[in-house]
Amino acid sequence: MRDLLSGALLADDPTEPLLELLRSGWAERIVPELPALELEQDPIHRHKDVLAHTVAVTAKTRPDLRLRLAALFHDIGKPATRSYEGGKVSFHQHEAVGAKITRRRLRALEYPEDVVADVTELVRLSGRFKGFSGGWSDAAVRRYARDAGHLLGHLNELVRCDCTTRDRARAEELQHHVDELEERIRQLAEAERRAAERPLLDGHAVMQHLGLGAGPEVGEALRFLLQLRRRAPDLGVEETERRLDEWWAERRDVTD
Repeated sequence: MRDLLSGALLADDPTEPLLELLRSGWAERIVPELPALELEQDPIHRHKDVLAHTVAVTAKTRPDLRLRLAALFHDIGKPATRSYEGGKVSFHQHEAVGAKITRRRLRALEYPEDVVADVTELVRLSGRFKGFSGGWSDAAVRRYARDAGHLLGHLNELVRCDCTTRDRARAEELQHHVDELEERIRQLAEAERRAAERPLLDGHAVMQHLGLGAGPEVGEALRFLLQLRRRAPDLGVEETERRLDEWWAERRDVTD
């Protein structure tokens, strides 16, 4: 049954294979929670067909097993969490509930534990992006990236694909916000990387090597060494000291 599901998911376009599993009744044996996503419609509490949405989202993702399993399960917790509040349907905490269902079902299908862990985490985090358009602090952006970890690319693709609206403006707005989030993650990561950089030689080593006492020249030397480290991060201590000697000699020639 696991192979039937994986085969359907990894088709270039999984739409028809998934629909065939549903029509044939195999889906009820493989993932019995899946048919339940065809939530009952009524004229008062209207909401989209979650099953159709799920198949559409899955079909939009690239054929990566973890990503497509996450797309298939990302709303699996909605039937268990559906409620009506103020005349509107809501699915409070459906990602957390869905993550538990996902873990249990994938283990029952005997998927490898690393696949189970990654897909479960993607389902749990699948709603985390909501609210970004309202503005996130740098701390919130860092937390999003940190929580996603090695799944960040998968999570962002799932967020992009979890948009099946026919409203072109809304769809483009979501893609813009994901672009913005990814750029902020990149900028913050670069800033943190630069902040963590250190010259290969510290101030004490510079003073000892150049025969200097504490003073502004040491700071200038450290700035030179930091730029050198950025340009040539693989230089060893001996070559770094040679370059420092060259820089120091040139500086003395200019100042003399």
